[in-house]
Amino acid sequence: QVQLVESGGGLVQPGGSLRLSCAASGSIASINDMRWYRQAPGKERELVATITRGGITNYADSLKGRFTISRVNAKNTVYVQMSSLKPEDTAVYYCYAQIYSTSTLSFRDYWGQGTQVTVSS
Repeated sequence: QVQLVESGGGLVQPGGSLRLSCAASGSIASINDMRWYRQAPGKERELVATITRGGITNYADSLKGRFTISRVNAKNTVYVQMSSLKPEDTAVYYCYAQIYSTSTLSFRDYWGQGTQVTVSS
């Protein structure tokens, strides 16, 4: 009954900025970590950033200073603000969350459907 829905992807020019959103909905009691991953064609899925419920963040080393993850717990929503985008940032970006659902009475991992980000001039 829990789902994560991502939005905000699209085409952006190199050097531009984009903000992705991911909203969790359903029978949610609590959300622990929320994360952003990305996967480029032919490459493994990689972790972009993590944010705990208390707001502690962690980033892939190569993305520090360009990407900022945040969340609004009252909205069950996580964001990633991406700036100074490069063509190599082109990928499908996925939202992840560890959620305690009242339907399962347990913590489980949930994934969004992914949103395409294309950085090109």
